[in-house]
Amino acid sequence: MKDEFNQSTNSEIGRRRTFGIISHPDAGKTTLTEKLLLFGGAIRMAGSVRARKSSRHATSDWMSIEQERGISVTSSVMKFNYGRFEINLLDTPGHQDFSEDTYRVLSAVDSAVMVIDSVKGVEPQTRKLMEVCRMRNTPILTFINKLDREGMSPLEILSNIEETLKIECAPLSWPIGAGKRFRGTYDRYRNELNLFKPGQERLPDDTITIHDLNDRHLDDLLGSQAAELREDAALLEGAANPFDLQKFLTGNQTPVFFGSAINNFGVRELLDTFVEIAPAPLPRPTTTRMVSPEEKSFSGFVFKI
Repeated sequence: MKDEFNQSTNSEIGRRRTFGIISHPDAGKTTLTEKLLLFGGAIRMAGSVRARKSSRHATSDWMSIEQERGISVTSSVMKFNYGRFEINLLDTPGHQDFSEDTYRVLSAVDSAVMVIDSVKGVEPQTRKLMEVCRMRNTPILTFINKLDREGMSPLEILSNIEETLKIECAPLSWPIGAGKRFRGTYDRYRNELNLFKPGQERLPDDTITIHDLNDRHLDDLLGSQAAELREDAALLEGAANPFDLQKFLTGNQTPVFFGSAINNFGVRELLDTFVEIAPAPLPRPTTTRMVSPEEKSFSGFVFKI
């Protein structure tokens, strides 16, 4: 009976993921939250923080001040299923006036997703939140947002993250163009090409598997940008840091994804990889002992009242 309990418990623990999203205000954190809920089937249509006068607001922004101002000022927890995984998403305030709430939330998560604005790069509030994550060696995935706008080049952004936040970057996807020339991303983790279509609120399904970038079909799809992608891929193979799971789990390396949250783009690649590599709930220290998630007795981590 004990063995059956342990097997069942281990299975339930192994399929759970609890994470928070950190960013500077207006980098796209709330929009990304909405799109993750959309992919997880928790909502049917994403709200827009841009439409501040509209009656349709972001699901995670439930206070009247949030709906009026279009910012997140308090944390909320949203649960949804994705495949075999059960995900707890802890939405956090991005605005510095409400950072104390964010710090408490970060003490409760097992991993985090960091959102970076491709136009502005690493911003002050992100640096502060990164310091909190570093204190706990929190594993961090990075989403470079707003690729549909003209901004920093991908290599500039990676360099900016490494130099400013002192963490190694491992790009697991790579953008094909940017701004008006943004055509999509190449998923280096799965060897898949994902083509971009702007303005999609519902789930896109434009994944094309490319096992060899020398495939001539790539030229038909991308034209002259196919050659650019091949050059970038060759450069990355020789110069980019290879993904190291152990470095990620100890907070020393961040897998990087590119996309446009408001256009639903790059979110699925991020989510698919997140559930695969992010850690399940781990033992938690208390004032008296370590509490294991495998214990029979009920336990919980209180981070907000």
